[in-house]
Amino acid sequence: MKIFTRRALMAAGAVLFAAGLAVPAAAQDKVQIRFSAVFSEKDIRAEMMKKFAEGIGGDFDYQGYYGGTLFKQGTELVALQRGNLEMGNIAPQDVSNQIPAWSVLTSAYLFRDAEHLATFFRSDVGKEMTALVEEQLGVKVLGPTYFGSRQVGLRIDKKITTPADLAGVKLRMPGGDAWQFLGTALGANPVPLAYAEVYTALQTGAIDGQDNPFPNVQNMKFYEVMKQIVQTSHLVGYDLLTISLPTWNKLSAEQQQKVQEAADAAIAWSTEQHLKRESELAAFFKEQGLEIYKPDVDAFRAHAQKLYLGSDLAKDWPEGIVERINAL
Repeated sequence: MKIFTRRALMAAGAVLFAAGLAVPAAAQDKVQIRFSAVFSEKDIRAEMMKKFAEGIGGDFDYQGYYGGTLFKQGTELVALQRGNLEMGNIAPQDVSNQIPAWSVLTSAYLFRDAEHLATFFRSDVGKEMTALVEEQLGVKVLGPTYFGSRQVGLRIDKKITTPADLAGVKLRMPGGDAWQFLGTALGANPVPLAYAEVYTALQTGAIDGQDNPFPNVQNMKFYEVMKQIVQTSHLVGYDLLTISLPTWNKLSAEQQQKVQEAADAAIAWSTEQHLKRESELAAFFKEQGLEIYKPDVDAFRAHAQKLYLGSDLAKDWPEGIVERINAL
């Protein structure tokens, strides 16, 4: 039987105390990554971020905050700039508020689909635009997170082929000059209306239609009070997966590569899931009795871009950028 002296016990305690200190020290060596987004934990993009966290591995202490619990919508970019946040899901409209040239990337029919969006961000012109974000805002764009294309849903039977067919159609659009201009660019008569009032307005005929991605149409049950969905695909919905430049610059070259590769893989998975969901919902809406068809999208694109290029919005756009993006 061993007998432990007071000196031995003290020595053993010192060893245990030192070992205890070693754990927090190791934890402190991990790079803290706090991520903020307004989408819910049930969103496909929340699962995307879980895959991202798995991809970056044990060198990082990833903490995800969803549903606007850490920063409210529209404040994430400032939080990144002030050093209060490492990563965020940022709307391109928020970027354009600080960099007017970026408003082109929020205009109608700039991007044809999710693949065109991804191609743009990989291209030289895409890199030029993301470089502006790094230089002027101190934020690095890891990639675009696609979440669906906006389509026109109508309660009326009128067949829509070109923008001229939407003349006089009361189309609900979100409030704000940019959204109202988008409704005009589609050829419709835009009507500002709160999102929560759209169902009743469609039901009573106060409006003739609305525009939203398919998941929104399902969530709000707009399909119950509509007869058709015109797949205008006038706005490819996306946000930006971003990391603050100071955080990025602290990473080793190996860590930077790991973060970018994890982001690329997670974004690709998320895009695939969103496209699959859109396809499933198209079938669901048809089962509900809605007519779903594509109009002359080229006519809509030409009409919208002509109006945009002739507006005050275009004065801050880089010269020739629309043509360069169209050519991709």
